[in-house]
Amino acid sequence: MVIIGSCDDGFSQKFEELLGRGAMDMEEVSSIVGGIIKEIRSEGDEALLRHIGKFDGWSPSCGDDLKVDTSDMKRAYDELEADLKSALHLAYDRIKAYHEKQLPKSWIDFDKEGNILGQKVTPVERAGLYIPGGKAAYPSSLLMNAIPAIVAGVEEIVVTTPAPENRINHLLLAAAHLCGIKKMFKVGGASAIAAMAYGTQSVPKVDVITGPGNIFVATAKKMVYGDVNIDMIAGPSEIGIVADETAIPEYLAIDLLSQAEHDEMASSILITPSRELAEAVRETVYLELGKLERELIARKSIEERGAIIVTQNLDEAVELMNRIAPEHLEVVTANPFELLPKIKHAGAVFLGEFTPEPIGDYMAGPNHTLPTGGTARFYSPLSTENFIKKSSIIAMSEGGINAIGEACALLAKTEGLTAHEKSVRIRLG
Repeated sequence: MVIIGSCDDGFSQKFEELLGRGAMDMEEVSSIVGGIIKEIRSEGDEALLRHIGKFDGWSPSCGDDLKVDTSDMKRAYDELEADLKSALHLAYDRIKAYHEKQLPKSWIDFDKEGNILGQKVTPVERAGLYIPGGKAAYPSSLLMNAIPAIVAGVEEIVVTTPAPENRINHLLLAAAHLCGIKKMFKVGGASAIAAMAYGTQSVPKVDVITGPGNIFVATAKKMVYGDVNIDMIAGPSEIGIVADETAIPEYLAIDLLSQAEHDEMASSILITPSRELAEAVRETVYLELGKLERELIARKSIEERGAIIVTQNLDEAVELMNRIAPEHLEVVTANPFELLPKIKHAGAVFLGEFTPEPIGDYMAGPNHTLPTGGTARFYSPLSTENFIKKSSIIAMSEGGINAIGEACALLAKTEGLTAHEKSVRIRLG
């Protein structure tokens, strides 16, 4: 894990390399994903079954084999240890309470001419949730994707998740039961995205697809966008930490590793004006690596995509972090709230030494499905808004159209749209 100074020779180039986040040649990936989408769109279940046999290590005989029985979800929930069940419920309740606060409301207003103007908020009818299941199973991702849809009022929620060798993590099944999921399918990767985007004989076509995944999932979401809505195009996990000399090195080291253990492509970056802290954190990172169950993954991530930057001051640290626009940003300083107004670009901001990033992954309440790869500059976390539509409401009175109609007709005439102009003028008194 390198330590670089913002005043070092060649810093600008090194920083740009960090911003690159290990960019990949997408030509081959796009070709593979495009082929999968084309096959599933034209062949439906037949192609879906073929791809599962090729990639997931089991061979379903028909589309019915893909659906997870709700009794299996209930059994997994019933068999949970009491403390795990309690933790799952606590997470559910906190996530639900947070997302209820952010739900947009319909509204009606009257302008001074007596016209009715407003906005009608309506949930999408069917949402598709992709839940990863590759190197690890993520029941928390099901909660984070399903609960905003539930709060938004989505009538039908479809879940897809990989089932290597026809197996699904029991805690994921339990979480599905807790969320009241009725349609869950053992389908993963680009195949799942294509199936939900266009529908097959077994998997329903949805209106919006949300959820994280690998490069093939992200590419598939990008390709189907426009035929179906999506939440975002997410990449490998990231953490950025801005810290001063008051921070505890062990806390920061473990927090950096909490993202590195996700996968080899994860990015973990600390920016601090304290050289002493930087060296202590790096030393602690390597001491802690050997204690991790996923040591090999975390080590590769830290060595290839981890970095510590030493700046001249905290303002410079924040400026550099804004350029990174990380998925997760921890601010561990003597007065973290003083820096909050200066933070412009981050998926989620964790303030203070008692707010580690993993508390947001599971239990705090805000969504953990966040923009990555610098897209926090223009994307937001997953929310209830991803599962709703807004319709504008307009009702003009006779007096109201007479008050603004002439101006409207003039603009239409200026644009050369004769029927537009006449449509208004024939209603004027």
